[in-house]
Amino acid sequence: MERRLAAVLAADIAGYSRLMGRDEEHTLAQLKSFRKTLVDPGITAHRGRIVKTTGDGMLVEFASAVDAARCAVEIQRAMIQRNADVLPELRIEFRIGIHVGDIIIDDNDIFGDGVNIAARLEGIAVPGGVCISDDAHRQIRGKIDIGFDDIGEQTLKNIAEPMRAWRMRLAGEDASAIRPGSTAIRVQDLALPDKPSIVVLPFDNMSAEPGQDYLADGIVEAITAALSCIRSFFVIARSSAFTYKGRATNARDIGKELGVAYLLEGSVQKAGNRLRIIVQLIETEGGAHVWSSRFDGGIDDFFDLEDRITEQVAGALQPSIRIAEIERSRRKRPQDLGSYDYTMRAMPHVWALEKEESVKALELLEKALAIDPEYPLALSLAGWCHAQRSVYNWADDIAKSQASARLLAERAAEMSGDDPVILAVLGAVHTFVRNYGTARVLLERAVTLDSNAAWAWSRLGWLENYADQPQKAIENFERALRLSPIDPMNFNNYVGLGSAHEVAQEYDKAAAFYRRALEERPNAGWIYRNLASSLSGAGRIEEAKRAFAEMMRSYPDLTVAKFKQAMVFSTVPLNRMAENLRKLGLPD
Repeated sequence: MERRLAAVLAADIAGYSRLMGRDEEHTLAQLKSFRKTLVDPGITAHRGRIVKTTGDGMLVEFASAVDAARCAVEIQRAMIQRNADVLPELRIEFRIGIHVGDIIIDDNDIFGDGVNIAARLEGIAVPGGVCISDDAHRQIRGKIDIGFDDIGEQTLKNIAEPMRAWRMRLAGEDASAIRPGSTAIRVQDLALPDKPSIVVLPFDNMSAEPGQDYLADGIVEAITAALSCIRSFFVIARSSAFTYKGRATNARDIGKELGVAYLLEGSVQKAGNRLRIIVQLIETEGGAHVWSSRFDGGIDDFFDLEDRITEQVAGALQPSIRIAEIERSRRKRPQDLGSYDYTMRAMPHVWALEKEESVKALELLEKALAIDPEYPLALSLAGWCHAQRSVYNWADDIAKSQASARLLAERAAEMSGDDPVILAVLGAVHTFVRNYGTARVLLERAVTLDSNAAWAWSRLGWLENYADQPQKAIENFERALRLSPIDPMNFNNYVGLGSAHEVAQEYDKAAAFYRRALEERPNAGWIYRNLASSLSGAGRIEEAKRAFAEMMRSYPDLTVAKFKQAMVFSTVPLNRMAENLRKLGLPD
């Protein structure tokens, strides 16, 4: 592929669908006439190259930003004259955006941010106007006889960073004529709910071929349906989301209008038999990009691709939004904190699976429960922390920690029996207190309610380890990793994979996964219990002794009896692990 710096001009017709609906033949005849007599000759005269047309729009490449600007000005000024005697509702008016940036040339088509930014600038231009990027303005100013209005930082759809933009003043208009970032009718701002809230906006059809909107709409409907199954999310209905189709949008305005903290947007591009789909998660308060991903596939496999995208988006959004919600809670002033905020602040300490972090988590969860003693998520997470204290040998009285974990889990279950996140946490608690039947019911209900709940699949993997089903465990851990590849909890999936291989007595593979987990979470000293045991089982005694020494630094008072009391594996693999540690010097 070839790369080069270019000035890119994107243009379309404002209100094209309305004009076509009113009089198709007249609109098409007028458009062809303008193209033949004005637009195409103007592009040629200024040394531009028409890359492609999209029904009502076009994409043009220029070697110079000045050439692109002069061409745009001439076209728009000529259109003003031609529309002078035409009724406003019948006028054909172009919107034009110009940007200078790096582009990729592939089979005479052009791609990249240089193209995308030009298209977004065209989207915020007024009918009959030209909107340009700050990069283009720096190259144009002082070289053509025209005024500019600075319209400030603009949050452009699907563009990572806000961009400063300018409006070219064509015929003596004042700056107030600039089209606002959103054309929505303003309603009273809605308050955010006490759970992560999201809207899936209509995806853009970036295909050169017209009539491909159904592909984008199908993806959006599938993702919306999948997210709606996640009970811990507040998801705006499709009917409300689709009112934004074809409109210039501003993340902050949408957040206020719909009362959501996040929006998911994207684009679908079809080229021949290939599809490229880009998805981005944006925080509405400041327009910050939280997460993005790209998917490629064949049109013949569209429904399989749709399923794969839906699964991966739904799985990836949960940890991404969880991280973003934690950051939002940290930005709040202490006097504004509620039970939800304290719970969000506790989250990273809960999932760290480290002794000191667990103590911090319980302190924050106690504050949450002081405000709302019946908040199910806080109850379940507190139970999970007590369960950690038992299984990782952090508690002096393991039986007491198990009892506390069971009590809190039962209280949470009374409050909420249909939230997959809470069900997964409760399943983990019951696993750690050896209520395996209850744990399986809870975890299987969690993945039935939300098949994309990565953490629930992870806990099911652990349950299969404890049931001596290592192959089923491996399948569940691999599914969790596929659903949520950026999850901070993935180190625990690697420990789970290591444990599955250890149960199967594949000690070398087990040790490799334990080391991988420690690379991601070096402070999780409890992993050395597993690593030392596996290395001993593999006969790698010198390595095992080093891992054993690390283990004893974290657990100076550990004995075989305490190890077996805490661990929840079945009798046969647990005895093998204990014997492997005895060989290294662990006292009974």
